[in-house]
Amino acid sequence: MSLPSERGAEVGRRIGVGLMYGLWKPRVLGAWKVPATGPVILAVNHSHNVDGPMVMGVAPRPTHFLIKKEAFVGPLGGFLTGIGQLKVDRAAADRAAITDALGVLAAQGVLGIFPEGTRGEGDFASLRAGLAYFAVRSGAPIVPVAVMGSSDRPGRLIKALPPLRSRVDVVFGDPFEAGDGSGRRTRRALDEATERIQKQLTGHLENARRLTGRRATLE
Repeated sequence: MSLPSERGAEVGRRIGVGLMYGLWKPRVLGAWKVPATGPVILAVNHSHNVDGPMVMGVAPRPTHFLIKKEAFVGPLGGFLTGIGQLKVDRAAADRAAITDALGVLAAQGVLGIFPEGTRGEGDFASLRAGLAYFAVRSGAPIVPVAVMGSSDRPGRLIKALPPLRSRVDVVFGDPFEAGDGSGRRTRRALDEATERIQKQLTGHLENARRLTGRRATLE
Protein backbone atom coordinates (compact mmCIF):
# COMPACT_ATOMS: atom_id res chain seq x y z
CA MET A 1 0.00 0.00 0.00
CA SER A 2 1.31 3.44 -0.93
CA LEU A 3 0.68 5.87 1.92
CA PRO A 4 -0.26 9.49 1.29
CA SER A 5 2.83 11.69 1.30
CA GLU A 6 3.74 13.02 4.76
CA ARG A 7 6.21 15.40 3.13
CA GLY A 8 3.49 16.51 0.74
CA ALA A 9 1.14 17.18 3.67
CA GLU A 10 3.83 19.35 5.27
CA VAL A 11 4.17 21.29 2.02
CA GLY A 12 0.38 21.67 2.01
CA ARG A 13 0.51 22.97 5.58
CA ARG A 14 3.06 25.62 4.63
CA ILE A 15 1.04 26.66 1.59
CA GLY A 16 -2.06 26.81 3.79
CA VAL A 17 -0.32 29.04 6.32
CA GLY A 18 0.57 31.56 3.62
CA LEU A 19 -2.84 31.54 1.99
CA MET A 20 -4.92 31.65 5.15
CA TYR A 21 -2.95 34.45 6.81
CA GLY A 22 -2.77 36.31 3.51
CA LEU A 23 -6.50 36.20 2.79
CA TRP A 24 -8.04 36.19 6.27
CA LYS A 25 -7.13 36.86 9.90
CA PRO A 26 -6.98 33.48 11.64
CA ARG A 27 -7.08 33.41 15.42
CA VAL A 28 -5.93 30.01 16.67
CA LEU A 29 -6.77 28.79 20.16
CA GLY A 30 -5.65 25.54 21.81
CA ALA A 31 -3.36 24.21 19.06
CA TRP A 32 -1.07 22.95 21.83
CA LYS A 33 -3.74 20.41 22.72
CA VAL A 34 -2.99 18.38 19.57
CA PRO A 35 -0.70 15.50 20.65
CA ALA A 36 2.81 16.09 19.31
CA THR A 37 3.30 12.46 18.30
CA GLY A 38 1.21 9.40 17.52
CA PRO A 39 -1.99 8.96 15.52
CA VAL A 40 -4.59 11.71 15.87
CA ILE A 41 -7.98 12.40 14.26
CA LEU A 42 -9.01 16.03 13.85
CA ALA A 43 -12.84 16.23 13.77
CA VAL A 44 -13.73 19.55 12.12
CA ASN A 45 -17.14 21.22 11.80
CA HIS A 46 -17.94 22.19 8.22
CA SER A 47 -19.80 25.39 7.38
CA HIS A 48 -17.79 26.88 4.52
CA ASN A 49 -15.23 25.82 1.93
CA VAL A 50 -12.27 27.38 3.70
CA ASP A 51 -12.53 25.04 6.72
CA GLY A 52 -10.20 22.34 5.40
CA PRO A 53 -7.44 24.62 4.07
CA MET A 54 -7.71 26.75 7.21
CA VAL A 55 -7.18 23.83 9.59
CA MET A 56 -4.51 22.37 7.33
CA GLY A 57 -2.64 25.67 7.52
CA VAL A 58 -2.91 26.36 11.25
CA ALA A 59 -2.67 22.81 12.66
CA PRO A 60 0.65 22.12 14.40
CA ARG A 61 1.16 18.89 12.44
CA PRO A 62 0.76 17.95 8.75
CA THR A 63 -2.80 16.73 8.21
CA HIS A 64 -4.32 14.35 5.66
CA PHE A 65 -7.96 15.27 5.06
CA LEU A 66 -10.63 13.03 3.59
CA ILE A 67 -11.98 15.18 0.75
CA LYS A 68 -14.92 14.44 -1.57
CA LYS A 69 -13.85 12.91 -4.87
CA GLU A 70 -15.64 15.68 -6.79
CA ALA A 71 -12.82 18.04 -5.79
CA PHE A 72 -10.19 15.84 -7.46
CA VAL A 73 -10.63 17.15 -11.00
CA GLY A 74 -8.01 18.51 -13.39
CA PRO A 75 -4.92 20.20 -11.96
CA LEU A 76 -6.57 20.55 -8.54
CA GLY A 77 -6.83 16.77 -8.24
CA GLY A 78 -3.13 16.32 -8.86
CA PHE A 79 -2.33 19.10 -6.40
CA LEU A 80 -4.49 17.62 -3.64
CA THR A 81 -2.92 14.20 -4.10
CA GLY A 82 0.54 15.77 -4.13
CA ILE A 83 -0.04 17.42 -0.75
CA GLY A 84 -1.17 14.15 0.80
CA GLN A 85 -4.94 14.59 0.81
CA LEU A 86 -7.31 11.61 0.49
CA LYS A 87 -10.06 11.17 -2.08
CA VAL A 88 -13.31 9.68 -0.81
CA ASP A 89 -16.56 8.70 -2.52
CA ARG A 90 -19.26 9.90 -0.10
CA ALA A 91 -22.00 7.98 -1.92
CA ALA A 92 -20.59 4.52 -1.18
CA ALA A 93 -18.40 2.52 1.20
CA ASP A 94 -15.10 3.60 -0.33
CA ARG A 95 -12.69 0.80 0.61
CA ALA A 96 -9.68 2.54 -0.92
CA ALA A 97 -10.33 5.68 1.12
CA ILE A 98 -10.86 3.61 4.29
CA THR A 99 -7.57 1.80 3.69
CA ASP A 100 -5.72 5.07 3.05
CA ALA A 101 -7.17 6.72 6.16
CA LEU A 102 -6.31 3.78 8.41
CA GLY A 103 -2.85 3.74 6.82
CA VAL A 104 -2.28 7.35 7.85
CA LEU A 105 -3.18 6.51 11.44
CA ALA A 106 -1.13 3.30 11.45
CA ALA A 107 1.84 5.39 10.34
CA GLN A 108 1.29 7.66 13.38
CA GLY A 109 -0.06 10.50 11.24
CA VAL A 110 -2.90 13.00 11.53
CA LEU A 111 -6.22 12.34 9.78
CA GLY A 112 -8.66 15.19 9.20
CA ILE A 113 -12.39 14.42 8.96
CA PHE A 114 -15.56 16.45 8.51
CA PRO A 115 -17.84 14.13 10.53
CA GLU A 116 -21.00 15.85 9.26
CA GLY A 117 -20.10 14.50 5.83
CA THR A 118 -20.83 17.68 3.90
CA ARG A 119 -20.92 21.43 4.29
CA GLY A 120 -23.92 22.58 6.32
CA GLU A 121 -24.69 24.44 9.52
CA GLY A 122 -21.40 23.38 11.06
CA ASP A 123 -23.03 22.52 14.38
CA PHE A 124 -22.19 18.79 14.55
CA ALA A 125 -25.94 18.04 14.67
CA SER A 126 -25.72 15.07 12.31
CA LEU A 127 -22.68 12.79 12.34
CA ARG A 128 -21.80 9.94 10.03
CA ALA A 129 -20.45 6.70 11.47
CA GLY A 130 -17.11 7.01 9.66
CA LEU A 131 -15.44 9.00 12.42
CA ALA A 132 -16.40 6.44 15.07
CA TYR A 133 -15.15 3.60 12.87
CA PHE A 134 -11.73 5.16 12.32
CA ALA A 135 -11.37 6.10 15.98
CA VAL A 136 -12.42 2.70 17.36
CA ARG A 137 -10.52 0.72 14.74
CA SER A 138 -7.26 2.67 15.15
CA GLY A 139 -7.48 3.63 18.81
CA ALA A 140 -6.44 7.16 17.84
CA PRO A 141 -7.67 10.01 20.03
CA ILE A 142 -10.04 12.57 18.53
CA VAL A 143 -9.30 16.28 18.78
CA PRO A 144 -12.42 18.39 18.12
CA VAL A 145 -11.85 21.51 16.00
CA ALA A 146 -14.33 24.35 15.68
CA VAL A 147 -13.88 26.72 12.73
CA MET A 148 -15.96 29.83 13.28
CA GLY A 149 -15.97 32.18 10.31
CA SER A 150 -17.99 34.95 8.76
CA SER A 151 -19.75 33.40 5.78
CA ASP A 152 -23.16 34.93 6.44
CA ARG A 153 -22.06 38.56 6.42
CA PRO A 154 -21.98 40.96 3.48
CA GLY A 155 -18.73 41.43 1.62
CA ARG A 156 -18.16 37.94 0.31
CA LEU A 157 -16.56 37.75 -3.13
CA ILE A 158 -17.11 33.99 -3.40
CA LYS A 159 -20.09 32.03 -2.10
CA ALA A 160 -19.42 29.95 1.04
CA LEU A 161 -16.19 31.80 1.87
CA PRO A 162 -15.69 34.39 4.61
CA PRO A 163 -15.15 37.99 3.48
CA LEU A 164 -11.50 38.70 2.74
CA ARG A 165 -9.46 39.90 5.74
CA SER A 166 -12.24 38.94 8.16
CA ARG A 167 -11.40 37.09 11.36
CA VAL A 168 -11.74 33.31 11.37
CA ASP A 169 -11.42 31.55 14.72
CA VAL A 170 -10.01 28.02 14.88
CA VAL A 171 -10.42 26.41 18.29
CA PHE A 172 -8.79 23.06 19.09
CA GLY A 173 -10.30 21.05 21.95
CA ASP A 174 -9.05 18.41 24.38
CA PRO A 175 -8.30 14.99 22.86
CA PHE A 176 -10.65 12.18 23.87
CA GLU A 177 -11.15 8.48 23.21
CA ALA A 178 -14.24 7.41 21.28
CA GLY A 179 -14.33 3.78 22.34
CA ASP A 180 -15.38 2.36 25.70
CA GLY A 181 -12.12 0.52 26.21
CA SER A 182 -13.52 -2.88 25.23
CA GLY A 183 -12.14 -2.84 21.70
CA ARG A 184 -15.55 -3.87 20.32
CA ARG A 185 -16.27 -2.96 16.68
CA THR A 186 -19.88 -4.12 16.47
CA ARG A 187 -22.61 -1.92 15.02
CA ARG A 188 -23.88 -1.25 18.53
CA ALA A 189 -20.39 -0.30 19.72
CA LEU A 190 -19.99 2.11 16.81
CA ASP A 191 -23.42 3.63 17.46
CA GLU A 192 -22.50 4.16 21.11
CA ALA A 193 -19.16 5.66 20.08
CA THR A 194 -20.93 8.01 17.67
CA GLU A 195 -23.18 9.21 20.52
CA ARG A 196 -20.15 9.85 22.74
CA ILE A 197 -18.40 11.68 19.91
CA GLN A 198 -21.41 13.87 19.17
CA LYS A 199 -21.69 14.84 22.83
CA GLN A 200 -18.00 15.76 22.97
CA LEU A 201 -18.04 17.71 19.70
CA THR A 202 -21.20 19.62 20.56
CA GLY A 203 -19.77 20.49 23.97
CA HIS A 204 -16.57 21.70 22.35
CA LEU A 205 -18.50 23.89 19.92
CA GLU A 206 -20.39 25.52 22.79
CA ASN A 207 -17.12 26.12 24.62
CA ALA A 208 -15.59 27.58 21.45
CA ARG A 209 -18.50 30.00 21.16
CA ARG A 210 -17.90 31.18 24.71
CA LEU A 211 -14.16 31.55 24.17
CA THR A 212 -14.51 33.52 20.93
CA GLY A 213 -17.60 35.53 21.79
CA ARG A 214 -19.42 34.22 18.71
CA ARG A 215 -23.04 33.29 19.23
CA ALA A 216 -23.26 31.11 16.14
CA THR A 217 -20.90 29.07 13.98
CA LEU A 218 -21.40 31.27 10.94
CA GLU A 219 -21.40 34.57 12.74
